[in-house]
Amino acid sequence: MIINTFSYIWSATAVDAMCDLSRRGFSVFEVPISSPHCWPDEMTPAVRSDGKKRLQDCGASVRSLNAGGYDINLASPAANMRRKSTDHIKDVIDLAFDWGAFDVVISPGTRRPMISPSLPKTLGWLYESLEILLPRAEQAGVRLLLENTPYCFRPRFDELVGVVNEVNNEKLKIVYDVANAAYIKEDPVACLLSGYSAIGLVHVSDTGLEEWGHDPIGTGAVNFEDLGRAVEATCKVENVVLEIIREKEPLEEINKGIAELQKRGWNLKSLGR
Repeated sequence: MIINTFSYIWSATAVDAMCDLSRRGFSVFEVPISSPHCWPDEMTPAVRSDGKKRLQDCGASVRSLNAGGYDINLASPAANMRRKSTDHIKDVIDLAFDWGAFDVVISPGTRRPMISPSLPKTLGWLYESLEILLPRAEQAGVRLLLENTPYCFRPRFDELVGVVNEVNNEKLKIVYDVANAAYIKEDPVACLLSGYSAIGLVHVSDTGLEEWGHDPIGTGAVNFEDLGRAVEATCKVENVVLEIIREKEPLEEINKGIAELQKRGWNLKSLGR
């Protein structure tokens, strides 16, 4: 299982957090791109190289970098904002190459909620951005994974599958976040079983239906017994990211999350530990 370092974004750099977690028995990580935790524009070549060496020394590896979606918009109507967004993601792709990461998580983008631009235009702007980014991803040997965030303009699984099918490039897949899906009242199990070939990673945490969260396992709306069986039948647990977000006692929350998944039948032996 892959461990997300989101809970450490204000308390530690990504490398410090991963090295500390590796001493606690974890080895594979997803890193959110967030300043000061991990921001490529603020990292000199020496800092990147030192980070890579520290990760190697402590036996940690980065499976994915999450480029985020609040500060950028690949589907912006403004060409210069799309350019700023693609430039940022290019920097993330370069860091993924430097650190040996396999995946870069991206948001499809957002659409103005009042007097929205037409859907064909918005999709066209997204495709234009992807045409810029996919050659860079191919060159770096990484995949781009579109995430089903509730605030993006393509939040549902079938909508993201439509984008992936339209682009038709093996370097573009989906990261399916089960808490995001449950929050918008989508069935994560059904989506995994029906469309797993389009999925590169699965983000796992819980959420309520009234308030969106990435909460401890078993505290919200997600059925983790059925989800575990669906994961085993499709993407497998080595492609699952534990993304419980809790600023207080994050290590304790990670350990509790793994224990709760095991109680619900998940086979996590020797994975991520």
